[in-house]
Parts: sequence; C-alpha cells; structure tokens
Amino acid sequence: MATTPQPRAATATAPSPGWDFSIHNIPFGTVSTTSDSKPRPATALGKYAVDLSVLSSAGAFQGPQLGNGVAEKVFAELTLNAFMALGRPAWTEARKTLQSILSLDAATGEVTITLPNDPTENDVKSRALHPLETLIYHLPAHIGDYTDFYASREHATNVGVMFRGKENALMPNWLHLPVGYHGRSSSILPTATPLTRPSGQILHPTLKTPMFSPTKKLDYELEMAYLIGTPNTLGTPIPIADAADHVFGMVLMNDWSARDLQQWEYVPLGPFLGKNFATTISPWVVTLDALEHFKTPQPEQHPEVLPYLRPPTPLDAYDVELSVGLMVPNANEPTVLARSNLRHLYWTLPQMIAHHTINGCNLRTGDLLGTGTISGPDTSSMGSMLELTKNGTEPVDIGHGEKRAFVEDGDEIVISGYAERVVEGVGRVRVGFGECRGVVLRAREFKF
Repeated sequence: MATTPQPRAATATAPSPGWDFSIHNIPFGTVSTTSDSKPRPATALGKYAVDLSVLSSAGAFQGPQLGNGVAEKVFAELTLNAFMALGRPAWTEARKTLQSILSLDAATGEVTITLPNDPTENDVKSRALHPLETLIYHLPAHIGDYTDFYASREHATNVGVMFRGKENALMPNWLHLPVGYHGRSSSILPTATPLTRPSGQILHPTLKTPMFSPTKKLDYELEMAYLIGTPNTLGTPIPIADAADHVFGMVLMNDWSARDLQQWEYVPLGPFLGKNFATTISPWVVTLDALEHFKTPQPEQHPEVLPYLRPPTPLDAYDVELSVGLMVPNANEPTVLARSNLRHLYWTLPQMIAHHTINGCNLRTGDLLGTGTISGPDTSSMGSMLELTKNGTEPVDIGHGEKRAFVEDGDEIVISGYAERVVEGVGRVRVGFGECRGVVLRAREFKF
C-alpha cells in the first residue's frame, strides 16, 4: 500500500544541526513519484531521494558484489528484498559506492552525482534526484512475518505494576528470555497512512460483561524494528555472535494498541484484535553499518542469562535518541509527549534473534522484528499513553487547551529518531531515521 506523505507537521525531534540523511547515513527505501508510479529502490541524501535504478543503469555499481548486472537486477525490483537477500558484503559495498559518487552540500541540502568516465552525468542527476516532499512512500520490503518483542524492562515494569502490583510487576520468565509474540504482517503500513479506529469486544465498565464498541483506549507504542536480510535454514539456529550479520537495518515503528480490547482478550494466549489492526513503520531503513559509531554497552543483566543469550561483546546496544509527539487537528506541530533512547532496552537485537531461532525457527528475508515499547527510567521517557496517563486516569496536557487520556480521532502520532555524536577523525556524525507518522480516522459504523 502506498500513501502520499503529509508535510503539515514539524518533526518531534529536538532541533540539531546537520541533515538526518547525511553522507554518513545512506539509508534504503522504496518510493515512487507522481510522474512515475512504479515503486523502486532509493536512498536518501540531504533533501533528496536518489533513484538506485537510474544509478545502476548508468553503471554506478561495479564492485565484486554488485557488478556484472547484479545491481541492475536487484534495483529494478519493486521492493528491497532481492537486494537484502544478497547479504551484508553487498549492502556494505552499495553504501560505500554511493558515498563515493554522491556528495552533499551541508548548507543547502543539494546533492551532486559524480560518475567516473560518464559524460551524461547531468542527465543522470535529473532522472535520479527527487525532492523528499514529492515522494510516495511504500513499504521498503515485502514483509512475510512479523514478531514483536517486549524488551524494555522499564515498560514491562510500568505495565506490570499497573495490573499486577509492584511485587509481581515482572513475570518469572522475563529476566531469562526476550518475551515476544507473532503479529500480523498484512496490516503493517508505510508512514503517513491513515488508520481507522478499531472496534471489538471490550468489558462494560459497570455491568462487567463484554460489549461491542470502538476502542476507547487507542494507544501508540514507541518502538524500533529490524528487517531481516539473510535467512537461516529451518532447524538451524542463528548464534548470537552472527545475529547482526542477518540484519539489513532498522526502522522506526508505532505498534498501535487498543488497550481495552487487549485487556479483555489477552488471557490466556496474548494480543489479538487489540494489536493486529495496524502497525506503522518509517520508510527509510538505516543499516547497521551506518550505526557502527553509535554502538554502546547494553544494560547489565541479572541474573546471568543462559549461554546462548550471552553476547561476545557488551557493545550490542545503540545510542539512538527517540521522540514521540501528538498533533491535534489544525495544529502546526506536534506536542512532544516523551523522549526515550534505544539504549534503554534490556534485551538487545542479537539476543532477540538468537532466542527467536534457538528452536530452529527460520527467519526469512523481509521479516520484521519489533523491539516492543521503548520506555526509559522516568516519566518523560515513557513510550506509551498507557504509562503516561496511568491507564487513562491522569490525562496529559497537550496544549491548545486540550488534554488526552488516549489517542482521539483526528490526532496524528509522529515518531522520530536520530543518532549523533562527534567521531574522532571524522567530526560530527548524524544519522537520522526520518519520521513514522499516522493519523487516526473515526471508527466504522456497524449494523448487526
């Protein structure tokens, strides 16, 4: 499904110099334009998307992984799956090639393309560059399977305290394995796709019997997600030391939740209609190569985990600043509700993959693995309204004379994220993820 981006909202990320899509980034996505409706792979640099099918046809990729027509083939596809299936050496080669032929004017966001020994360079530039605001975004890959984890100790504790009390906040298994569940891939949406408020069974507040109703507790979840590039064979687990090489890259994610539907249905088998109606992801996939400068130690884990979950290095977490904002209708910018960071996660990407496959489960190219809600240590970093408002009992002030207990019709949720630091020998490096956004439409009317 494709959708036109809605440019009316400013980013919810704190202002910072530099471009999210810098030469240090080189993310990958799938886009089309009003003048050419065919989806095709692209990268983003400055204020432009760069059409990879145009560059590959012009002979830009001549390395050992992408030469001999490989680039022309994979970048002519409608999604990134064929490129992702080539493996990390090909992803790294593509990124380095693009960094060598593209340059960015940091002051203006303008992009220059330099192709060796190619006199038609100006023609290539006119066909390859498209302003970001003119794009139609598509899902970057065909997503066959989707798994969502529950990897934030702070989030799991906050929710557990609310529903089970402080003494039983974490279930007995939580500190021993990355808890997860299988979601619904058919309802994963590209950024800016509107979603309809879901309906289903909720518990009547006074009669204590179920009734059919639109959800009264629609919530967002501030998450990130990983796209699998290279698969593993059925029956063959992925060792934790090899897990990162199977990951093509990361996106921002909002795993929308209907808390009242979820609360009524989740025992004994877990989330169903309260979660499967919509999950929104950002359009640009940031590779692990681009995030190498931002690796950081994960939180200490006690008790010690089983051997298959023990990382060979403590630098398995990433320092990525995250922000979530809510924009009411007719507002010019969102109100920031929370700021968090990917480094807060108790369970890391390699641990999630090692656990997911330890029973022989086969991950496939394009599979999506969500982190679960990323909450931090204080109120300002809570990644859901369930936590912020204590299940709706303490509404938050969002300005404009309005408060919110949960997300209302017409509200738009805007999630953004970036990593930034000074790197010795390189200077200030910024790698941004863009935005993950979605506006809520009123529920459908039903007659039974």
